[in-house]
Amino acid sequence: MVDAHQTFVIVGGGLAGAKAAETLRAEGFTGRVILICDERDHPYERPPLSKGYLLGKEERESVFVHEPAWYAGADIELHLGQPAVHLDRAARTVRLGDGTLIVYDKLLLATGAEPRRLEIPGTGLAGVHHLRRIAHAERLRGVLHSLGRDNGHLVIAGAGWIGLEVAAAARSYGAEVTVVEPEPTPLHSVVGPELGSLFTDLHSEHGVRFHFGARLTEIAGQDGVVLAARTDDGEEHPAHDVLAAIGAAPRTALAEQAGLTLVDPAYGGGVAVDAALRTSDPNIYAAGDVAAFPYSLLAPENGEPAVLRVEHWANALNGGPAAARAMLGQEVTYDRIPYFFSDQYDVGLEYSGYAPPGSYDQVVCRGDVGKREFIAFWLSEGRLLAGMNVNVWDVTDPIQKLIRSGRVLDPNALADPEVALDSLL
Repeated sequence: MVDAHQTFVIVGGGLAGAKAAETLRAEGFTGRVILICDERDHPYERPPLSKGYLLGKEERESVFVHEPAWYAGADIELHLGQPAVHLDRAARTVRLGDGTLIVYDKLLLATGAEPRRLEIPGTGLAGVHHLRRIAHAERLRGVLHSLGRDNGHLVIAGAGWIGLEVAAAARSYGAEVTVVEPEPTPLHSVVGPELGSLFTDLHSEHGVRFHFGARLTEIAGQDGVVLAARTDDGEEHPAHDVLAAIGAAPRTALAEQAGLTLVDPAYGGGVAVDAALRTSDPNIYAAGDVAAFPYSLLAPENGEPAVLRVEHWANALNGGPAAARAMLGQEVTYDRIPYFFSDQYDVGLEYSGYAPPGSYDQVVCRGDVGKREFIAFWLSEGRLLAGMNVNVWDVTDPIQKLIRSGRVLDPNALADPEVALDSLL
């Protein structure tokens, strides 16, 4: 039985919001829980949108966090298809797009991120796509099927995780694929040039063409139909469809309007939170893609831990519950090591940590890189910043423990498959 002594409102109907609502009930909260989502679908998980669901291997129902009936059973009040358009911190109210005014005692912002747009001529053509929502995936799945059937061409702007996973899916349907990327390798900002070439080779073997060192400048079409994609070095690629996979931007409009402290976009952007995921307003929290939290394993700046905004599934999965517990007054320190996974063709991988180019001075591999069965380690002065296991499993825990330990490690021991990772702790 719900009583109205307190009302907790969650803005954002993704994984972070849904898991926060679940945690509030699991922790015994008996007040009102209101979940606001601007999509009409119940909360769902996003990884299948570029993986199993896009490939046609998973059914639509499999992506949802809970069965629709779960929300009524848990006394979670849903406002689907209703964006939150105004936040009044003084009155503690959220106004929805239809004018509904909701009063809160505690508020969680789990508004996520949105795809960055190509700001070039031709983006209004019907064959230009983004991939963030289930409706995008449904549309793109049909497009890939048609391209494969008709020997059509897909041009992908961006060789990040989404771009590469969609490239793999498109090739599985038989579509022709060209990936345009300004950096010299795929995933350059994540795995650096040392491992980026691995993904070049993997996709090239499956028929993907890469055009590095270039950006799209125009999508040419006729009668609303895409015909080609042009780049800033004068090249033109035939295209029937174009996918913009150039990253995502945190959805901070509501927080900005309300005057909450934000992080400079140059440092990743997002809503600034403390270790308990509390914003600059003590009654408002943030979690998931929109939250920029202190990451103690990064080198401190001016004596303070650097902040990190993580756009991956595990951050939403763990951040939502952590914020819910903090809203209930529990002691919370959110210091999860970033983690994500990817599946491309016959390669599966997991990545833990954070090691952008410039932060490390050595990359060590154990196993067979040529056979794509190995673990890569990114080190700075002997300390492990990140690890990626490729077609090697059950090593995430020791990798994360080594990262958290901060120990100076012997590179030779890291590279030796006969040395158990646990023995280095």
